[in-house]
Order: sequence, then structure tokens, then C-alpha cells
Amino acid sequence: MGIIIVGAGECGARAALSLRENGYRHVITLIGDEVHLPYERPPLSKQILLDATEPKLPAILSDIVLAEHAIRHIGGASADAIDTSGKHLLLSDGRALPYDKLLLATGAAPRRLPNAPVSSRIVYLRTIDDALALRSLVRANMHVAVLGGGFIGLEVAASARGRGARVTVIESQERILKRGVPEPIAETITALHQGNGVVVKCGVAVLGLEADEQRVDISLSDGDAISADVLVVGIGAQPRTELAARAGIAIDNGIAANERLETSERDIYAAGDCCSFPHPLYGGRRLRLEAWRNAQDQGILAAANLTGAARSYQTVPYFWSDQFDHTLQIVGLADEGRTVVRRDLGDGAFILFHLDDQQRLVAASGVGPGNKVAKDIKLSELLIAGRITPSTEALAGNANLKSLLPRAA
Repeated sequence: MGIIIVGAGECGARAALSLRENGYRHVITLIGDEVHLPYERPPLSKQILLDATEPKLPAILSDIVLAEHAIRHIGGASADAIDTSGKHLLLSDGRALPYDKLLLATGAAPRRLPNAPVSSRIVYLRTIDDALALRSLVRANMHVAVLGGGFIGLEVAASARGRGARVTVIESQERILKRGVPEPIAETITALHQGNGVVVKCGVAVLGLEADEQRVDISLSDGDAISADVLVVGIGAQPRTELAARAGIAIDNGIAANERLETSERDIYAAGDCCSFPHPLYGGRRLRLEAWRNAQDQGILAAANLTGAARSYQTVPYFWSDQFDHTLQIVGLADEGRTVVRRDLGDGAFILFHLDDQQRLVAASGVGPGNKVAKDIKLSELLIAGRITPSTEALAGNANLKSLLPRAA
């Protein structure tokens, strides 16, 4: 019968490839609800919007690669139900596909704005079709409003400015990047956007919204009224758990998985944006991560465990975002830290090191032009994984972070 993977994004595609690389010889079926081949999502808010020429699908798997690896791809199909006792996946077209094991890599969906009018001028960004639709709307000198000052909203804002549009970012919290990003880095990103002509409005809520096929009118709690040609809504994402929930699988801020990515139902695994899992570096704290590398790494681990490896997921969380000519990178969980130590790297770049009560390094957050923080962030990742307790003097000074690693590293 073989293995079925529901979800043909980064996580599902990597899992399918890894199954073959691990020597799995039986049937692999990869099911996606989009008609497209599996593709990368990070370019949707960046290159796809900025490319001068018509962008191409940033495919992960081509038809040739699928054929070479004997991976059956079913696109444009949704999974309606799981028959856990009979071990069948039921598709919306009536097909019942048998499986030996099942991987749920269903991802997350954009959080919708309640009671929003229906208009092509109100856009959510999750798929390549969303990105292409937004690209066709954004032009020089038009006004783009972005609701939500998180990673996606700010990346879209930067890309829209790159196309010459006027941009206003609206954030209901008191600052942008409230979730998981330290305030000094958020302040740097705010100044970067403002320096590039983006209007950033924080601490304001949307009181009213009217839209037709030409514009969107937005009434704000501070009394302002904004008329925009396009409104991009980026107010977070929700894990896609409906299929699992209908099958009686445990849900806890996503599909609940254990450290081996096994769900509460035998022979069914979950990985990527859709699942939560306990992380050993943070005392078994249950996490759900919406990040490209987590999706990739969990897809690879799930493939190993589907073929009997029984390995635990221990990878240090990692996030990054490109904002104009700057890159923001975070490893670990900043909210686990009690002490923050700053290291300046020149050219306005800096890293914040986050230490817990035992002086263990639990996170590092950096921002700077280009790849200015990349090396120290990578070394910080190794220090976090190694549960190192460095001195604050060494972190703040000019010492090479590599010198803080055990000699075997």
C-alpha cells in the first residue's frame, strides 16, 4: 500500500524525497490541494513580487524528479477524511487510497479578517496564485496598505516599495514584530522601513472596512481614514488541523505530535506548520513553528521515522526574514531568556544573546545589512544546541564565538 503524504509544500516534498533517499521502495503518494508542482513559499513575498520579468514557479520537485524517484503526485485534490481503522485516505473526488503509514503535512492557512467585504483588492498571501494576483495589482505610485506588522506583512511592504508603490503598515500591537522578536531589533526594522518611505502605524485597530473592485477604504481607531488601491492582510496563520480533528487525532495548538512526530493515532505522523511538538532544549515545551527550515527538517525526520528510525526532533528553531537590504535572523527562543547581552558587529549590525537563569544560551537574535550577522548566528546555533553557558563578557566582546564551543565541535 505504501506511504501517503497529505500536503505538497516544503515539508511534504522533502519527506517524499527523503523516503527514497532512505531506501524506501514501496509506493509514495504526495497529495496537494493546489494544481501546481510542489514549490518554495519564501519567494512569494520577495522575489515573486520584485522580479522585473514574469516570475517562474519556484518548484521544489519537477515532473522529471518525481518520475525519477517514483513519487506519485496528485495535485488539485483535497483529503476529506481518514478511515483510521481501515487505513484509507478519502479524497474529495470519492477515491479511497489505502496506506500503511500516513504523514500529515497540511501546513497553515492565513488568518482571515472577520466580516471583510469580498473584493479582489483585499489580498491574503499564501500561494503562488495569491502572489501573482498581488503582483498584477502593485504598480508604481499606487497605495498599498498592509494590515499586520509581522514577517510576511513587512516583507510585502518592502517588496511593494521596491516596485515604487506608496505603503502604509497598520499594526494593532504597540510595535511591529511583537511575536518572538526582541524590541531593539523591531525598532531597527521600523527605522529601516521608515527610512525607505514606509508609513508605520502601530497601536491602531481597524474599525471599518469598505471595498469595491477599485479601492479599499479603511477607518482606524485613531481617527485616520486610509484609502488604498490594495489591502494585504497578514494577521497570522492558523494550523490546518481539520482533517486530523475529524479523524479523532489529538489537537493542541496544531496536530499534537510527540518528539518523534507521531500523532495520537498509530501509523499517522505530522510535521511542519500544522503540528506542535515538545522540544528537549526547552524542557519539553510544546512548540509550533511556522518556518521554512522547520518544515524542511521535520519532513526529513518524519521520513526517517516512517521507515523505522525512531529519532527525536532536536533541531534549534531558526527564523529569518529579508527586509530591504537587511536580514533578520533568530535562532532559539528569545522569550526563554532572562538576560540579554548585545554584541555590535559594525555597519549598524548587532546580535542579542539571550541567557536563561542558569546562564545557558537559549537564543540569539541578529539584524544587519546583507549577511553581516550570518556567521555569528550559525555559531550561536551550535552553542545553543550544545547547551553552553558562556560568559557575558565573551558574548559582548570581540572573542570569536567558535572559541566558546567544545573542542570536538
